[in-house]
Amino acid sequence: MSTFKSDLTALLPNLRAFARSLCGDGVWADDLVQEAVMRAWANQDKYQEGTNLKAWLFTILRNHFYNEVRKNKRYQDVGDGETAPENAVHESQLSSLHLKDLVRELGKLPPDQREALILTSVDGFSYDEAADICGCAVGTIKSRVARARRELEAQLDGADIGPAAAGAMSSSGPDGKLVARG
Repeated sequence: MSTFKSDLTALLPNLRAFARSLCGDGVWADDLVQEAVMRAWANQDKYQEGTNLKAWLFTILRNHFYNEVRKNKRYQDVGDGETAPENAVHESQLSSLHLKDLVRELGKLPPDQREALILTSVDGFSYDEAADICGCAVGTIKSRVARARRELEAQLDGADIGPAAAGAMSSSGPDGKLVARG
């Protein structure tokens, strides 16, 4: 099982970035990741070798997040921007899209749209994989991604937020925050 441990450890930055995109709070994101890792570790016998470990872990994390939200623990609507993900892009790394603005507007999206966009455009999951993680139909994921892109494009004065533009971000830097590639 040392392969499981090393694979799980390698995915920690991705898990933290995804958790942060869901909740918008670094401390809560760390708590979500810790709980997801503990649950995965306790249930590693249920993981089928050769399947997508990243998708399995993201599903555990996502389910835990929504369970916490249902319990009304620590969750605040990100519409006011107070709990939106922080910008971790150094000013010298800004692309023509002004990633600082993109990250701020991303935090204002409804959670289901933000989640779908992050999974497909930042974390590199296919629509099928994202649908499995979210427990919905592939068409639903495609619709959420399309709505999220339209909303971001409108908020960012028509900037292209297609796959190539969203790909300008990687899921995380060493601290788990969104950063620009470059």
